[in-house]
Formats: sequence, structure tokens, C-alpha cells
Amino acid sequence: MEHAIDSDVAEAIDMATEAGQAAYTRSFLPRYDFLVLNLNNNLLWRCPTARMLEHYDAHVTDRHLDAGVGSGYFLDHCRFPGASPHIALVDLNPNTLLFVRERIRRYADVTLYRRNILKPLRIAEKFDSIGLSYLLHCLPGLIEDKAVTVFDHVKECLNPGGVVFGSTLLYDLAMKHFFARLALDVYQRSGAMSNRWDTLPGLEAALKRSFSRYELHTVGCTAFFSGRV
Repeated sequence: MEHAIDSDVAEAIDMATEAGQAAYTRSFLPRYDFLVLNLNNNLLWRCPTARMLEHYDAHVTDRHLDAGVGSGYFLDHCRFPGASPHIALVDLNPNTLLFVRERIRRYADVTLYRRNILKPLRIAEKFDSIGLSYLLHCLPGLIEDKAVTVFDHVKECLNPGGVVFGSTLLYDLAMKHFFARLALDVYQRSGAMSNRWDTLPGLEAALKRSFSRYELHTVGCTAFFSGRV
């Protein structure tokens, strides 16, 4: 079944941004859950995927935008408040958009947007929740800057009273664990991640700049956040 993608990426994409999403090929995506959410989360990042799903369930609404959609695991397993949510998928990589759309095909009201999250999204719709799971650590730049940029862009799509939430791997948290730090260094060299200078204080500074209310806590190497304007 073919799915239409609303694409707006006319500007050139820098190499670091391109590298952060290049690994999400059609051959890799079916293995993502096992490799990333099972092995890496449990053995390296010390953050069970069940904790991530709890965070998702606590914030997701029936008008939801998901940016940096990965394999769609959380959209597939989370508990939406109602039976027929409206879901928007936002990603630079068309492979992930199509993979996730097919995975959540039981939901009829799904829109696909191919966008660079570091640029204005130019999406007319508004949403009550916006998810950013494991997105920020794939983006180039300092966490204090790139997080504010992303927050500013997605807030344009947020209804009054809505929530932005997500999770990200922080290098300073990984410093406590030898194998986690080693793995992150490998990911830096491959370009799959760009979080060498991402720290918990830096993320909190970005949340303070972007939201009137926010929450932030950590599990292992993972930081969980949410913010309201």
C-alpha cells in the first residue's frame, strides 16, 4: 500500500544532520527494536525500554505529533486515550516514515511529513502532544543550542496547554559506565550520534529557556523530559 508523504526539505542538508539519520535503512529498521531497544537500552544505557514506554504513556494524547520516529515502537505499543487518535509522523528519512506508517496501519488518521527538524517545520496542524524520543542525541551541535532550536520549531505545532516530551542519551551520564562511554564514542565516529558534548545541565538550560514548566529526570544514561509553554 502506498502512503503519501508531505515533503518540505528544499534546502541543502548538512553532512552531520544527514549522517544522524542515514543508518535508518529499510534493512536496518526491522532489527531496530532488538538492537537498540533491547540490547542497547538494557546492556549499555541501563534504561529499560519499559521505562521509556511509561514516559510515553504518561504524556501521549489523541492529537499527537512524533518527530524522529525510529521504528515506531512506542506508537505501536503506547496507550492512546482514545481508539482513533490523529497521528503525525515527522522525519527526514522517508524509510522511517513509510516503515512506521505500515507498522501502525491499524490507525487510519496518520499524516506523514518529511522535514528537517533543525529547520522551521511549516506544518499547519496543531497537536496536544509532541514526542521527541531518542532524537536530540542524533542531531549535531551543543545540546543547549540544538534542543532550543528543536523545541522552538515543534512549539509552533503545539496547542495551548499541550506538552512536548521525549528522551535522549547524555554523554556525561554515560561517563559513569565504561562500556556505555565506549559505545557512544563509536557512534560519534560513525556519525550516528552527535552527543559528545551533551550534558544534563545543558539540557536543563534548554528546557528553562523554552518552557514555563518542565520536568527532567534520568534513568541510567537516558534523560527524560517534558515541557509546557
